[in-house]
Amino acid sequence: MSVPVVLVAGFHGPARGVVVDRLLREHPGALAVHHDLRAVAGGAVVRVVRDAEAVRDRAVVRLEHGCVTCTVRYDLLPQLLRHAPRAELLIVELWDTVEPQSVAEVLAHESGGELRLAGVFTALDAELTPLDLCRGEPLADIGKPGAAGDERYLAEVLARQIEYATALVVPDLLPAPLPPVDPDDVELCRELMGHLAPMTPVHLPGDPLPVLAGAAICPHDLAARVDPATAQLPPEASTPAADTVVWRRTAPLHPARFFDVVDALASESVRSRGRFWLGNRPDRMLVWDAAAGVVTVEDAGPWLVSLPSAAWEMISPLRRAAAALDWHAEHGDRVQHLVFTGSELDRARIHALLDGCLLDDGEAIADDPFAPLLDAKEAA
Repeated sequence: MSVPVVLVAGFHGPARGVVVDRLLREHPGALAVHHDLRAVAGGAVVRVVRDAEAVRDRAVVRLEHGCVTCTVRYDLLPQLLRHAPRAELLIVELWDTVEPQSVAEVLAHESGGELRLAGVFTALDAELTPLDLCRGEPLADIGKPGAAGDERYLAEVLARQIEYATALVVPDLLPAPLPPVDPDDVELCRELMGHLAPMTPVHLPGDPLPVLAGAAICPHDLAARVDPATAQLPPEASTPAADTVVWRRTAPLHPARFFDVVDALASESVRSRGRFWLGNRPDRMLVWDAAAGVVTVEDAGPWLVSLPSAAWEMISPLRRAAAALDWHAEHGDRVQHLVFTGSELDRARIHALLDGCLLDDGEAIADDPFAPLLDAKEAA
């Protein structure tokens, strides 16, 4: 029988540690494995294995190629398989800037069925999470890269930890000498999670942790929740903490006019994402992903309407279902679906900016400022 594994992610180590401690106490026979990646860029990590009572093993592990994937594949996975026969539950405490998706996929595909993914928790510091979602510093600048050459940003990583999780946990109390969690901070954090991940349960101080029994969680299904082609993006909402503005249209965007408003749209919101299409690239689904003012635009492949019908058989049912929901008689599954979350957002202004970017009937496109970015990535 496979052994359940729960991943505990989160940028804030103290909050993450409280969640791991609680799991160890509530599940007799559980073991937690943690890799400290502060020196991973130099090829070294510190591995700690512990139970509810004490540290059972501590070792420095040297990797030929210092990165998160190497750590998971060449040390974490063997450690989990080694301890699985004697553990009731295995807890993987991920380091601050590790995104759980890559770890979940390695465990599912390479454990030979001996491990069962039972949950992906992201632990949140109620006071720091709202602030860190606004921080656009590169991880390298704050001393927390996941590997040499890591170009990710703090807010980007935190947002992905939140959006991929099966449960979000705000711990009861942080370890002494830190003060108890402020109820106002907890409420602010809860409201923000309702905007960023409205379908994910939030466990507040005093709440029981999620039940870990049941069938294995499929990483493919988790990936579909955050895949731009199938993601269930947050709905429009307004609370004292934040606003979420949704913009949906079917007509194409003019690349030059849209490029001109990219910075304004990214800077006015804390988090924004979605999919869109340009009038000069009708066959390509493009992805918008922005956190703390740092925006990424990428090509996510073809729209289904641009594929021959025979190719649809190779497309996942979730992707076909998402396309059916967006289907338009003229444009097929091509859609402009962008979602912006931030404080006191001006819905009318955001809609006006984006509506002004739509391509007029018969309008020619002479310039595409996105070409250097999109064409270079496609060539690579």
